[in-house]
Amino acid sequence: MEYKLKRLGRELAAPGKALEFYRDDMELPDGKIEQWDFIDHPRGGACIVPVLPDGRILMIRQMRHAIDRETLELPAGARDSLTEDTADTAARELREETGYRSDKISPLIKLKTAVAYCSEFTDVYLAEDLVPADGQHLDEAEEINVEAFPLQTLMEKIYAGEIQDAKTVAGIMAYAAKICSRKNI
Repeated sequence: MEYKLKRLGRELAAPGKALEFYRDDMELPDGKIEQWDFIDHPRGGACIVPVLPDGRILMIRQMRHAIDRETLELPAGARDSLTEDTADTAARELREETGYRSDKISPLIKLKTAVAYCSEFTDVYLAEDLVPADGQHLDEAEEINVEAFPLQTLMEKIYAGEIQDAKTVAGIMAYAAKICSRKNI
């Protein structure tokens, strides 16, 4: 299908450390010209669903100042470079944020976080057979508590609106679907 909506130009409005903010000149299907915002997140990132041998999932609890509240999330983070493999990012974040490691990391799903205005992507991985590593190695700005939950409890928290982080919801739901397919449900 050929779309009538066209980008006529893009101008950098504000460079950032991890993100760049652009203004796009857009021609609408009726010929009207509007300015739209676009956020480029070129590094993207990775998220990991860490499953303990007893089946519980490790989660991190931290304050998120953008929404001014504490969240319960899966471990995740941005790639260190444009060329870093997201599997390496996921393994690093698992170790740094939870103090655990895994030799059994596999791809689960790929996400585009906010396609209407942002290029960010997050690759979600599954980590099984977790073993304790050498403790957390948090960034200086991170204050993270690690907690473990059964899958069913996390699903209940999602449906109750207690977990709203998109990568966390998608990762847990994808893991639940994988469990169901393993059991032929």
